[in-house]
Amino acid sequence: MAMHNDWFVSGWEYVLPRQALALTMLMGTASQPGFTGSLDDLLQEIFGGRWDMIGGDLDGALTFTWHGEEWDYEEAPEGREACEADRWEKFRAMLTAAGFPLPTTVRDLAELYLTWGLAARKETPEGTRWSMPAALPLPGDLLPLDTELTQRLDKIRWIMRTGPLVNTLIDHLVDDLGEPPEILTSLDRLADATGQDVNDLRLALAELVQSDDAEILRGQEPADAERLETHHRFRLIMDWDHFHETRIELSLASDDA
Repeated sequence: MAMHNDWFVSGWEYVLPRQALALTMLMGTASQPGFTGSLDDLLQEIFGGRWDMIGGDLDGALTFTWHGEEWDYEEAPEGREACEADRWEKFRAMLTAAGFPLPTTVRDLAELYLTWGLAARKETPEGTRWSMPAALPLPGDLLPLDTELTQRLDKIRWIMRTGPLVNTLIDHLVDDLGEPPEILTSLDRLADATGQDVNDLRLALAELVQSDDAEILRGQEPADAERLETHHRFRLIMDWDHFHETRIELSLASDDA
């Protein structure tokens, strides 16, 4: 099975019913070279016609929650039925405002994917060919998202964009420099030390500042990380206590552990 690289960054999983993830995987697999046929054909070829993750088959009902999982009443005290009804009401309102029909089955959602440009289907002499664009359209480009959801998706995309860049910079500060509380440096020096592009370093530094993990000063004045010139000297002041308290760290046990 193939998952589109842009799926999690785009934010569609926070807008669409739960089966959208599996549908995207199915369409991504159908888009691979060598396959021709319908999504039903592919479902039959891989899973014998039934895949629990997609709700059975393409005519399975869409839901926003998995009915077999234990419900977290601390996170959603209203209960499963009330939560499901609220998600459907918000989803219906978005689609109605944008002039799209409300899907009730996975097959309906697949047709919306084609309408929205998340996927394309073409009939050829060899059979049906599927494709997906390199970059998926964003939910906010097609649907009227509320302010809270818009901010949430913007934050998710920012974190996923900057996360790997921050990790590379932090590896240098920790492994090479031993977690200094402060360094006098410049973007070109950091680029030489980390092998990163200076534009990526600007984003990494901006994320550290936004997360209150660092300050950037030129002289005694705060500097905008995203406006630093390549050769500008600046002081990078790290709050390592805050960084370690708020960042998730993963450690892998060695083979001897």
